[in-house]
Amino acid sequence: MKLWEKGIPTDKQIEQFTVGNDRELDLVLAKYDALGSIAHAKMLGNIGLLTTTETDFLVAALNEIIADVAAGNFEIEDSFEDVHSKIEYLLTAKLGDAGKKIHTARSRNDQVLVDVNLYLKDVVIEMKAQVKALFDLLMESAEKYQNVLLPGYTHLQIAMPSSFGMWFSAYAETLIDDITMLNAALKVVDQNPLGSAAGYGSSFPIDRTFTTKELGFETLKYNSVAAQMSRGKSEKTLAFAMSSVAATLAKFSMDVCLYMSQNFDFIGLPAHLTTGSSIMPHKKNPDVFELIRGKCNKIQALPYEITLITNNLPSGYHRDLQLLKEGLFPAIQNLQACLDIAIFSIKDIKVKDNILSDKKYDYLFTVDTLNEMVVAGMPFRDAYKAVAEQLENGTYQSPKATQHTHEGSINNLCLTEIKEKMNQAF
Repeated sequence: MKLWEKGIPTDKQIEQFTVGNDRELDLVLAKYDALGSIAHAKMLGNIGLLTTTETDFLVAALNEIIADVAAGNFEIEDSFEDVHSKIEYLLTAKLGDAGKKIHTARSRNDQVLVDVNLYLKDVVIEMKAQVKALFDLLMESAEKYQNVLLPGYTHLQIAMPSSFGMWFSAYAETLIDDITMLNAALKVVDQNPLGSAAGYGSSFPIDRTFTTKELGFETLKYNSVAAQMSRGKSEKTLAFAMSSVAATLAKFSMDVCLYMSQNFDFIGLPAHLTTGSSIMPHKKNPDVFELIRGKCNKIQALPYEITLITNNLPSGYHRDLQLLKEGLFPAIQNLQACLDIAIFSIKDIKVKDNILSDKKYDYLFTVDTLNEMVVAGMPFRDAYKAVAEQLENGTYQSPKATQHTHEGSINNLCLTEIKEKMNQAF
């Protein structure tokens, strides 16, 4: 029985096409659908559309459903279109007329909006905690290896001296920007759309302020049309934040793959973090970081997928919006898995000492050399030409040491300041 059933049978092929894989995706929303229904039932009881007994029975039954979801016992069979119809069926089967009243003063449109916003709130909070854990790990590595020098590159050519402390803390500080993006997404989804119904409100005297507080939303999405138009915008805002996190992970993973290769040989990975070859017995491949890179590059396409689904839709609900779940929900699971495996793996990266003892890295210090000439009184351009001449005639002598003092430089990483910056952002 569909929630919109009028006694006219639906063609089976049409049903299969319109439902798609919604049942599977909606399992993620089951807990949140029940939570939204609890708040809605309490509100209906407060305004007299449900009796106290009906409200209590509905709340108890919905809590049982939440327990079933947590235990992995909740299913959405093929006879149901979605999570909303399955939960209403369970309530009606258990409570009779009280179950039939749960949909009073709401639509599946605002119902799914509530489900998605509650789910995305939890996702952002969980993701922020994962990013913070990764930040802490990178900062710990930065402190541990801040004096171990590493070649810096521009255009993939040897450029200037860096350090593992600078490398690890660079990615750590970049994660602060990602936290800022996640905070913005949290602000967008932390608004209550319940009560906007199909997108134009209701003639019932509902109390939207009550459900806002009951569900723990920061504020209402006041305008009913604006509430409906938030579908797609909320998902896209989070997708951009996820894309920011994914970009950081993908770039770091590329560095790991590059630095682990024999041509660079800056770091090593223990055997349990590598895979082998079916034909080459010597191979130790960084598959974990290659897959993080690939998955995170795929996630960076998500905002544009959502844009293409939503960008020419007029105001009001459209079935196109159902497709948002197909890209977003798996991407959330993939990004959280990437964060988890990054945290698991990075702590075991083995940093190699004395990398710069190789003579090919002597040129890393040319800028330091000419800067010393400038400090001694030589104009910068003359110092530049003097060092260039030494390089050309083979007389350049590398100091193989750095004396940088400014904030964020190799000898002044400002790790304490970066930690405080994260604390303020988080």
